[in-house]
Amino acid sequence: MDAPKSCTPEEVATVNVISAKDLLGSNYCYLDVRTPEEFSKSHIDHAFNVPYMFITQEGKVKNPEFLKEVSLILKKDDHIIVGCNSGGRGVRACVDLIEAGYENVSNMEGGYSAWVDAGLTSAGDKPAEELKTFCKFRP
Repeated sequence: MDAPKSCTPEEVATVNVISAKDLLGSNYCYLDVRTPEEFSKSHIDHAFNVPYMFITQEGKVKNPEFLKEVSLILKKDDHIIVGCNSGGRGVRACVDLIEAGYENVSNMEGGYSAWVDAGLTSAGDKPAEELKTFCKFRP
């Protein structure tokens, strides 16, 4: 049996939003790790939402079921682009996924805020500044 992989945040592959948009047009999946509240306000088309963290009365708490929930929708050999609001949760989620054996994982640099800044939101979405306010991860 193979030893578990070890990964640091610095080792996570990163793609910019323009590259991510192009890759999502091929065989890549987008895993949005923001909270359900953030995701429901606006998200990338065809994204899967599995929150990496939740906001509780105790503060921000890592989702203990994150890897299990991801395994229900994505395979370990799928090509996955991970995104959050600005990149922090995304890179931590990537580390966990890589260490769990997912082979093709990249973090979207700047997260959904960078996607909005690049003007890549759907035509029917709200104005960019309103979307960025909605997608903030707040205590």
